Amino acid sequence: MIARLKGIVDGLDEGAAVIDVGGVGYVVFCSGRTLARLAVGEAAVLEVETHVREDHIHLYGFIDAGERDWFRLLTTVQGVGAKVGLGILGVLSPDELLQAIAAADKGAFTRAPGVGPKLGTRIVSELKDKAGAVALGDAALQPAARAAAAAADGPPSALSDAASALVNLGYGPSEALGAVSRAAGELGDKAGVEELIRSGLQELAPGDARGGA
Repeated sequence: MIARLKGIVDGLDEGAAVIDVGGVGYVVFCSGRTLARLAVGEAAVLEVETHVREDHIHLYGFIDAGERDWFRLLTTVQGVGAKVGLGILGVLSPDELLQAIAAADKGAFTRAPGVGPKLGTRIVSELKDKAGAVALGDAALQPAARAAAAAADGPPSALSDAASALVNLGYGPSEALGAVSRAAGELGDKAGVEELIRSGLQELAPGDARGGA
């Protein structure tokens, strides 16, 4: 089983890259997010998930272990195959995935090709209790992500109430939870609902509004 490839990017195509490792070219299927980080002729290191079937061996490559872990988690959901999983990772970063699941924002997933409202709902439902564990396994986890990970397992009342208030003001569930999660990371666990709402609004406001111009 191949777990990682380190070599030179020999070619890029829609949905895949060719990585030259010691003169051997490996076709690796990647998300749009990972492909955007690669350039022909440059060195690359990809974390790899190997799928072995009776009729093929496919390699799926990821720019980091966090993206690979989310791919593994997403493809445990019925109806999410490798192609759909890569599509989701192409439109949602790991942090955005966590926020979407914590906020039960099925609409965020429908931005990916092949994901309709029914599948979006299933993803949110089935991964609700698993997403926090994946995020907390990331060594680079920041305070805001810790807050969102906690929310995925059952958001504290202040966090959920603040996010709900922002949704009522017209913001999307994912962006609302993301804003108050970042606010909680900065303000600390003792921050109240009003503080989280105020800080969340500042986070979501246009640049000129934040600057008070």
